Amino acid sequence: MSRLSLFLNRSSKLLRDNSSKILRMQGADEPSRAPKLLFEFNAKEAVEQFATGCDADIGGTSSVHFELNETPTKPEGLAALAGANYSPRPTAKFWGEMRLGVRPELREQIRGGYAGFRSKARYMFCFHGVNADYVSLHEYLALRMRAGGSPRTRNSYYVNIQTDGPVTTDLWQHRLFFHRDDGEWEDVFVPFNRFVLTNSGEIQPEQLEMFRERVRTVGISLLGGNNGIEGPYELEIDSIRAVNEEDVTAPVPNNEVTDGTQWQRHAV
Repeated sequence: MSRLSLFLNRSSKLLRDNSSKILRMQGADEPSRAPKLLFEFNAKEAVEQFATGCDADIGGTSSVHFELNETPTKPEGLAALAGANYSPRPTAKFWGEMRLGVRPELREQIRGGYAGFRSKARYMFCFHGVNADYVSLHEYLALRMRAGGSPRTRNSYYVNIQTDGPVTTDLWQHRLFFHRDDGEWEDVFVPFNRFVLTNSGEIQPEQLEMFRERVRTVGISLLGGNNGIEGPYELEIDSIRAVNEEDVTAPVPNNEVTDGTQWQRHAV
């Protein structure tokens, strides 16, 4: 079945769902444009709703950890004097060592250099107890993060979105651009319409609009193999939200096509 046929099938299903809501007089109120909280990473139970993976799962040598950091990282030096923002509450910490090496017997079969985490699908289907249209009325994915670790690894993070569409291996991806160079907290805004559709690690020639009515998982990957980057990495994350233009408080990325998606086939 062609991608066009799949797109028409999913569009037909969405139309049927919306028509059913109208017949039941649901959704009569004006849709809310208010920011929508998708995830908070401030409790152990929240962090446990995410899965991790790295190239070590198939013979690589990188490491990955994703855990609750109950000792928030405070600004230091000039950042502290300037009153830099930081989260005084626990946050999730994604950290480890990015390595490109693999076990000798696998050097001709695989390549190393990735680590990641993503939400478990069953959790995404119930934001705050509501099984509904999550982000189609919002323009941006907003992530509150702090990029630490080696300066070399800070430019190799990607955000990944999987939807409940007909092609289950489709993944939308966009590079994460940090605007601070001091490793302190910031809000990163990624337009939903600038994500690139990939499948099995390859950018797809037929780029479809993301099926935002049914977001299944959200995750972040560090793709060091893409740029030949090794070293310690550290990313703290406080929350993920869906927002609109009026809520954007920082520059948004340009329309550059994301690169390195060939590594996504291994990422979580």
